Formats: sequence, C-alpha cells, structure tokens
Amino acid sequence: MSAPQTPSLAAGQGTAKRRALYLARVLLPVVVLAAGIAIWELVVWLNDIPPYVLPAPTAVFQTLVKDWAVLSQSLLTTLLTTLEGFIAAAVGGIALALLFNQSKWLEYSLFPYAVILQVTPVIAIAPLLLIYLPQQTAVVACAWIVGFFPVLSNTTLGLNSVDRNLAGLFQLYGASRLQTLRYLKLPAALPFILGGLRIAGGLSLIGAVVAEIAAGSAGAGSGLAYRIAESGYRLNIPRMFAALLLLSAAGIVIYGLLALTSHLVLRRWHESALGKEN
Repeated sequence: MSAPQTPSLAAGQGTAKRRALYLARVLLPVVVLAAGIAIWELVVWLNDIPPYVLPAPTAVFQTLVKDWAVLSQSLLTTLLTTLEGFIAAAVGGIALALLFNQSKWLEYSLFPYAVILQVTPVIAIAPLLLIYLPQQTAVVACAWIVGFFPVLSNTTLGLNSVDRNLAGLFQLYGASRLQTLRYLKLPAALPFILGGLRIAGGLSLIGAVVAEIAAGSAGAGSGLAYRIAESGYRLNIPRMFAALLLLSAAGIVIYGLLALTSHLVLRRWHESALGKEN
C-alpha cells in the first residue's frame, strides 16, 4: 500500500494543478485564435481573393494602422456613448428596483412597461428617437434602453430573494425598512446586481452600435458603426473589418472590466467568487 500524502505535498499538487488550469484557460483561446488567423490568411492567399471580397488579416492590420486616426476617434465616440448609456441604465435600473421593493403597487404598475420596453427591438425604436431627440441624446437613449432591463430585473430578483429566516430575524429585532434594506437586502442582492451590470455593459455597446447605424443611414454619425456602414458603401472592406475588430475588442474589454469588478467585490464572501480561488 502506498503511503498517504502529506498536507504540504497535497497543497503543492493542488497549486500546480490550478496553475496548469489557468495556463490552459489563457493559452488555449490564444492558440485557437492564432490557428484561425493563419487559416484565414492561407485561404485568401491560395485562392487569390481580392480585398473587396475578403481581406486577409494582414490587410486588415495594415488598414487599422493606416486609418488609426479616424478609427480611434470613432472608437472614443462609441465608447463615450456606451458609457453614458450604461451609467443611465445602472442608475435607473437599480433605483427603480429599490422603489419596486418598497412598494409592490408601484412594481405591479410599472414592471409590465419595462418588459414591453425590453422586448421591443431597438432597431425599430432608433429611427423614431432620431426624429424626436437630438442625435447624441437619441443614441444614448438606445444604449440605455437595451441595458436598462437586465439591471432592473436582476436587482429586483436579488432584493426579492432574501432568506426568509433572516428577514424574520430583522423583523423580530425591530429593524426599520431602511435598516433591512441597507444591512440585509442590498448585500444579498449584490451578486444579482453585479450580474445584471455585466450583461448591461455589453448590451449598451450593442444599443449604441444600432443607434449609430440608424444615425448613419440618416446622413449623420461619427462612431464605429457609422464607419462600418460608410466602408460598406465605399467597398472599403478592410476598413470595415478593422472597425469590427475594434468593436469586438471594446466589448471584450468592457465585459472583462465588469467581471473583474464583480470578482473583486465578491471574492471575500460570496461562493461564486470563492470557488475561483480554491
């Protein structure tokens, strides 16, 4: 029979295993991405595909460098719109969810309209908003509309998911509604709120892009989505791919920052974050 492992040896093996898993999670996507780019480049080169049909990755990168002055300015415009819409969605969704939690009559009265706002395609709302609102306000409103409901619904769910035994304990000790909200409901709902914010971050970018496309079709715009539409009209397909690449990178960065924020807030006490460190 083999001798049992000492605690230090087992801990060392556990640390090595976690490091291997972490490296795999980082390296495998990079390997897949590199392989995809290489295959793309090879297909374009072997079939001699013209750039206006399918540009090679090298052509896209060259266009990104050459047109960086224009594309970076458009990227900043889109990110600013996304940030404004996200902040409006976060503040509005959390505030309204708190009001819903304090008044069921208010929730019954307004929540169905929030659902209607969510299920209505933003591509259908954007042209109307561009008619009745200034262009930048309309674009921000589209980003807000798309990101608002996930924050509202997740926060409402979190506030309503408090353990009944703890709620009864607070009631037994005579805690006020404000104390119960501050010390019990908000901490319990925090993982739900952060989850809603992670969803809203990406959706706000989508809403901004849709509104910019609508604004571009109306003859105005300066964001990345407008650059994509403009490049399509001019058959400048490498610039279109370069702008799309920047949009994808922006979405990944937004999600990564929000996920990191959620992990840092929850890592010391919530199971969803504790499990990642064990």
